[in-house]
Formats: sequence, structure tokens, C-alpha cells
Amino acid sequence: MKDKDRSGPGRHEITAWILAGAALFLVLHLHLLPAFLTGLLVYELVHILAPLLRITRLSKKRAKLAVIALLASLIIVALTILIWGAVLFFRSEPESIATLLKKMAEIIDGLRGKLPGWIVDNLPAGVDDLRDWTVNWLHEHAGELRTAGKEAGRVAAHILIGMVIGALISLREALPEQKLQPLAEALAGRIWRMSNAFRLVVFAQVRIAALNTMFAALYLGVILPLFGINLPLVKTMIAITFVSSLLPVVGNLVSNSIITVVSLSQSPAVALWSLVFLITIHKLEYFLNARIIGSQIRAHAWELLVAMLVMEAAFGLAGVIAAPIYYAYVKSELSDRGLV
Repeated sequence: MKDKDRSGPGRHEITAWILAGAALFLVLHLHLLPAFLTGLLVYELVHILAPLLRITRLSKKRAKLAVIALLASLIIVALTILIWGAVLFFRSEPESIATLLKKMAEIIDGLRGKLPGWIVDNLPAGVDDLRDWTVNWLHEHAGELRTAGKEAGRVAAHILIGMVIGALISLREALPEQKLQPLAEALAGRIWRMSNAFRLVVFAQVRIAALNTMFAALYLGVILPLFGINLPLVKTMIAITFVSSLLPVVGNLVSNSIITVVSLSQSPAVALWSLVFLITIHKLEYFLNARIIGSQIRAHAWELLVAMLVMEAAFGLAGVIAAPIYYAYVKSELSDRGLV
């Protein structure tokens, strides 16, 4: 469904651009990003797995429709279990984020007598201050996270509805090609581009997050224990590394800060070695972003950072998450017209 005509855009295409821009704005303005992303995820997983399982080669339309519906249902169940498992893990008492924050606060309190006064004055006083300080440092939107618990039910419903919508749209794979009217065809082109941008950015970032997590697990679970150094809450830090690394560049700052602070529980030397190791991995992520994501959407790391900065200022944390995907989509539209 990719647009190939580089002549002047017609009224149908211009209308489609306006409608697509309005839709993308409303996704963020109405806080529908979780539904939007999970819907795209389910659609892309069905789109990828169906050919691998030879479902698309089934000759009978009803049989193909039934098998794709079953595949989409299994994907929804698997994603639901995965999300619920992650929530339970981070809320479990031994490995919870609250326990990690408490440990970080204790470490910082223990360093107060050893650090210069100007540093001590800028350190958080306790767990609550540490939470606010961390969130303000990263996004300056602590209020959003304080109300996250109240919004959890609504977000969960949006995620489930988004996955169902993605599954329903994926059923079109079982239907024969239909002749679309000009505006519908132009809108389908915008949907194809957004879906393609999502696939390029998100799946590439998952590979980067997996590599970052592997290196962090190797350092925290293998290298440090070989030297007789055992940090607390290793599993939590490894899990946070994966989740935070799903955000380009910014995610590394989150995980690096946490691991460095927890390393101070052993000694400043261990914290220094942790920081050196993590900076090395951080440089590797720049390289990976340039090779994996940058090569896919022809964007440099600084371009993604600018997009994330602007989107964060406009829409907060949701803007940071959406920025790489939105930027890839916009750049695809501009590239197709030979403008960039």
C-alpha cells in the first residue's frame, strides 16, 4: 500500500495527511497511546507470524480467517500474560521498585557524611524525595506517575481494547484485495506508513534493549560476583534495564543511574567501575542506534533526541515514548516526496 507517486499531492492525499495528523495528535491528547501501541503490536505480530506459519497460503477464505483469528487470540493471551507477569514481578516484595528506591535512599543517606556539603544539599532526603527527584530529573512530570495507580484500571482497559482492535484489523489479511475509493486508499497509505514506522523502530529497539540487558546481566550477575562483589536487587536492575532501554538513549540514563547508585553500597571504586562499564555500553547503544534504527529510518541519534525533547515538552512522558515512531512516520512521508 506504499505510495510511489512523487507528483504533486491531490486533494485526497492532502485530506488524508490532515486526518492522519489529527488522529496522531488525538492519540496523545486523549491519552490513548497504550491502546494505539498495543494495537499496532498485535497487528504487526500477526502480520509477521502468519506467513511464517504458512497461514496466508490457505486457499479457503473461511479457514484462513479462522486460523488468523486463532493466532491473534493467542498473541493477545501471550501479551496479557507477559504484561501481568511484569507487573507482578515489579510489585513483588523482594524485587519491587519500592524496595529498590528504599535501598537507593539508604545508600545515599550512608554517604552524607563522606560527601561535600554542596553535594549533600542536592541529595534527596528519603524514599519519597528520591522518587520525586528521579522523576523530575528525567521528565519533570512526577505528577503523572503519582496518579498512575489511579489510572491503572483505565490504562489496562485501553491496552486490552487496543489489542482486540489490532487483532480485528489483522483479519483483513484473510480477505481478498478490495478496490478502495481515492480517500480511503490515501488513508490506507498513511496507515501502512505508520505501521511500517512502528515495526522498524519498536522491533529494532527491542533488539537493542535485549543486547543492553544481556551486557548488564553479564556484568551484574557474572563479572562482579567473580570478584566477590554481590550487589542487592540484581534481578530488579536487570529487568529495569530491559524496560528502560526500550526508550532510545534516555532509557540508558535511567538504568545507568540506578546501577551506579546501588554499586555505591559496596564502595566508590565499584561504583566507578560500574559507571565506566555502563558508559561503554552507552556508547555501544549510540552505535547500535545509528546502525539498527538509524539505518532503518535514515535518522541520526541527535534527530531522535530532538524529537523526544520536543514531544516531551508537548505531551510529557507519552510524547517521549511516541517520539521515535512519530518521527519515523513523518520522515517517511517527507522522504517519499523527496523533501529530505
